[in-house]
Amino acid sequence: MIATTTATSTFDKRLSNRAREIDSLLCIGLDPILNRLPDAIARTPAGVVEFSREIIAATSSMALAFKPNLAFFFALGREGLDTLYQVCADIPSNIPIVLDCKVNDMGATAEHYARAWFNELDVDAITIAPYMGEDACAPYFTNASKGVFMLTKTSNPGSGQFQDQTLESGHRLFEEVASQSAIWNDRYPASIGLVVGATWPDTFKQIRQHAPELWYLVPGIGEQGGSLKDSLVAGLTSSGDGILASASRSVLYASPGGDFAEASARAAAMLVDQIRSVRRALAT
Repeated sequence: MIATTTATSTFDKRLSNRAREIDSLLCIGLDPILNRLPDAIARTPAGVVEFSREIIAATSSMALAFKPNLAFFFALGREGLDTLYQVCADIPSNIPIVLDCKVNDMGATAEHYARAWFNELDVDAITIAPYMGEDACAPYFTNASKGVFMLTKTSNPGSGQFQDQTLESGHRLFEEVASQSAIWNDRYPASIGLVVGATWPDTFKQIRQHAPELWYLVPGIGEQGGSLKDSLVAGLTSSGDGILASASRSVLYASPGGDFAEASARAAAMLVDQIRSVRRALAT
C-alpha cells in the first residue's frame, strides 16, 4: 500500500502546517541516476529502492515534501514503475509526495492521467503543463486533498523562448499562467500552485503580483545554480511560507562513499539552515 498524507485538509494547508511544525521549506527531489549511485549500492532498480530508502530516512525530519521525478524511474525499464511505487511507500505518511511528471492532455486522457497519479499511485500533488487551457487542466482540479503545480517559469535557459512572450493582454505568458492559476485556485477544490525556477529570481516579485498567496514549487537550487536566498526573499508569501525549495542532486549525491546518507543529511541541513536564516531576517 502506498503511504499517503491523511486528507484532513487541503493540500496547501497541509504544507503550511508541516512547514510550521518542522521550520523548513525544503523539498527533496528523488532523481535516481544509476551511474551516480554510491559505490556500495547496486546499480539496479533494487539498488535505487535501497538508496532512496536510506536518503528518505536520513532527511525526512527536514523535508517539507519529497519529489520523485517520473522520468528517472521510467528510465529504469520495466521495473521502473514498481520501483516508484516502492519508493513512494517508503516515504512517511505525514510527508507530502509531489510527483514531478509534467503531464497533460485533454478530455478522457487527462482524466486517466489524474486517476493514474492521484488514485492509483496516490501521490499528493503533481506538476502539469497548462498550455491547452482550462478544460484540459480541470480534470486534475477535482480533489480538495490534492495539489497541482502549473509549469509557469521553468528553470531551463531556454524557457523564455515561449514563456516570456508578451500577449495581447500586456502580460507575458508566465504572468498569464500565474494569473489564471490564482483564479482556478478559487474556482476549483484542489490546491493550485506554480512551478517557478530558482534560476530566475527577478521574476518572483512579478509573479507574486498575479498569484500572491499560491505555493510555488521552486526547482533549480543546487547543481542548476539557482539562488535559494534570492528566491526566498522575492517569493515568500505574507505568511512567510509559500515556497517549496526543491533540491535534488546536490542532496542525493553529496557523497559517493558509504557515508552517502549522512552526507545527504548534512547537505539538507545546510539548506534548511539557510531557509531559516532568511525567514528570520525577513520576519524582523
